Amino acid sequence: MSDILYWLGVVTVASPAAMTLILGTILLLGFRPAEWFTHRILQLGVVVGLMAAVGTFVGMQISGQYEILIDLGEWVHIPPDYHFQIELLFDRLSVPFCILAFVLCGTIAAFAQRYIHREPGYQRFFMLYSIFVLGMITAAVAGTVETLLAGWELVGLSSVLLIGFYNDRPAPVRNGFRVWIIYRFSDAALLLAAILTHKMTGGGDIHRLVGNGVWPNEITQLTPFQAAIIGGLLLIAAAGKSALLPFSGWLPRAMEGPTTSSAVFYGALSVHLGAYLLLRVGPLFEQSDVLAVAAVALGLATAVYGYVVGRVQTDIKSVLSFASLTQVEIIVAEIGLGFRYVALIHLLGHACLRALQFIRAPSLLLDYKAVENAIGGKLPREDAGPASAWQLGFYRFAIERGYLDAILADYVARPFTGLFRGLTRLETAWMLWLNGPGQTAEPVEIVRVPAIPPVPELAEAPS
Repeated sequence: MSDILYWLGVVTVASPAAMTLILGTILLLGFRPAEWFTHRILQLGVVVGLMAAVGTFVGMQISGQYEILIDLGEWVHIPPDYHFQIELLFDRLSVPFCILAFVLCGTIAAFAQRYIHREPGYQRFFMLYSIFVLGMITAAVAGTVETLLAGWELVGLSSVLLIGFYNDRPAPVRNGFRVWIIYRFSDAALLLAAILTHKMTGGGDIHRLVGNGVWPNEITQLTPFQAAIIGGLLLIAAAGKSALLPFSGWLPRAMEGPTTSSAVFYGALSVHLGAYLLLRVGPLFEQSDVLAVAAVALGLATAVYGYVVGRVQTDIKSVLSFASLTQVEIIVAEIGLGFRYVALIHLLGHACLRALQFIRAPSLLLDYKAVENAIGGKLPREDAGPASAWQLGFYRFAIERGYLDAILADYVARPFTGLFRGLTRLETAWMLWLNGPGQTAEPVEIVRVPAIPPVPELAEAPS
């Protein structure tokens, strides 16, 4: 049974990897496959991966072996003690999340086949979508911090590129770039956590971080201080990926992408990846009370923020994104309180519900318009009556989404860029002094290259 479980685990990851490799190779060679072929490749990869994940789950229940560690070898070794090792960890946390990822990705891919039918970027969409599937599965079953970081990066890259899918308009590209900046901050925190994990534990294995045992019964060997430092960095990484405060402003901007990508990314899977990371390192919260209190406080504060702001949004995708934000942050608070099984069940159920709501949203608007046309006017709405001064202020705070974008721009981005402009002037003065009297040193100027208009893709022949 152990050999069977081993190969089922390998197929679970190899299937989306092969799917991505096939689609990527075809496009790199300059071929433009038909829509049905592209979708069949993705469908085959998802179905095979799902069957392998379900087989792994059933085999674990039959054999009573609730943890399977697949070692794919050491790929990099830098003396004295750094080594990059790829390990896949299948347990009671990763396997249900893999099954969820395959089911939702397959369902939404079937919806996308018709939703994006005859779009110029059809093949590009499914290529990026396959990268996302591979990234989610890799991050879910990662047995080392480096493997987790690889999957984390694939998810972030594909998400941002699909936000800017409609690159003939400025708004999707601009919003995708803003989301990429937040993701870079999150990735930097995860990278620092990986480095500290190697320094403090001597390796990047997940079990060196959370301790031996089967999830959720691991007991970490880190000291409370070490758990607080590494856990704090992981909490920052999760905050960027799951839109916790103060990074919540990027979530409505991500709605510029197609509804299909919004459904699977910011309603179902990608926005839950930060919460999944915190579930994986749950023993750190038991070791450090400060870290647990920070997770609960941050989760509840963001949940309240998401509820208040979501109540005044005027488009359905923004309403659903803030509703998703509220539930995800409640999950984060549950993790901080130590309710790991509750958080896992909440995560699985909420992802399915929100994916359904996102893909139902376009047809819901059509149904709403059909009802208004049938009755010959607008549907009746409740009159809230006159508002007091504090209600108006509260409404303004909510409609401006807590001024998060303005705060980050004025108090984080501008001081950061101002610091480096000052360093540039200091470098220029230093070069003048080194050159001696009578010499000049022209400051380096940043030349702004005009944006190149996107090249329209060739129209596809009927499938």
